Amino acid sequence: MSIFSDNLRYLRENNNESQREMAEKLDVKRGRYEPWESGKVEPPYEYLVKISRRFAISIDVLLTTNLRKISVNDFIKLENNRILLPITVDKDGENKIEIVTQKAKAGYAAGGYADFSFISELDHISLPWLSRNEKYRTFPIDGDSMPPHNNKSYIIGRYVEKLGDVVNGKTYIVVTRNNEMVYKRLNKKEKNIFMLNSDNSFYQPYEVRYSDIAEIWEYAGSLEQDSFQPEKPDKNSLEDVIRKLQKDIMEIRQKVL
Repeated sequence: MSIFSDNLRYLRENNNESQREMAEKLDVKRGRYEPWESGKVEPPYEYLVKISRRFAISIDVLLTTNLRKISVNDFIKLENNRILLPITVDKDGENKIEIVTQKAKAGYAAGGYADFSFISELDHISLPWLSRNEKYRTFPIDGDSMPPHNNKSYIIGRYVEKLGDVVNGKTYIVVTRNNEMVYKRLNKKEKNIFMLNSDNSFYQPYEVRYSDIAEIWEYAGSLEQDSFQPEKPDKNSLEDVIRKLQKDIMEIRQKVL
């Protein structure tokens, strides 16, 4: 028996329906439905879609997650069952703010964002000033592309359900389907394309298509391990000179290529 077939049986029984009733709801004969539930045959794609819509659970969750071990209420439901966002809640039903540590970052970007087991094992915090009607998560920062934040900073992100809600010029954590997780300033370049910009001018902007994005989290605050230091007034410091030379070389290379 596969995870899917077991989930199908669990959902039917949890709905107090017989196989015949379930088959009728899916507009299929019971003799065709029964092998799906026993795991002997996989249903065609069009019936996977029907089952997904019937129970408001995305297809990827139906195929990969054992629904007997979790509560479906521990997911945030998005439009058209595009995906379900796994979350953790406390004993009072309040959303926890999970912390994606540097150690967990690679696993999160590689698909842990959609894995309830992975999310449930993350550490979490509670911040009383954040809205209870929104979902937040905390992410580590790498490098120096977004000053004053650095690799000792954590960004608190507010989950953005619709890519159309992204506001030009604001900063976001972007998780892509190519196992990348970055913190950048976003601008809509053209239809279905974002331009990702760094506040540190040394780093070149680049494009990301909507279809390549798994999650977006809007900046809602930050946690810092170091205090902010004022910028050095000396613009001719050795470090600044080296950075400018590196940037000039990169621009020359791009023109030559």
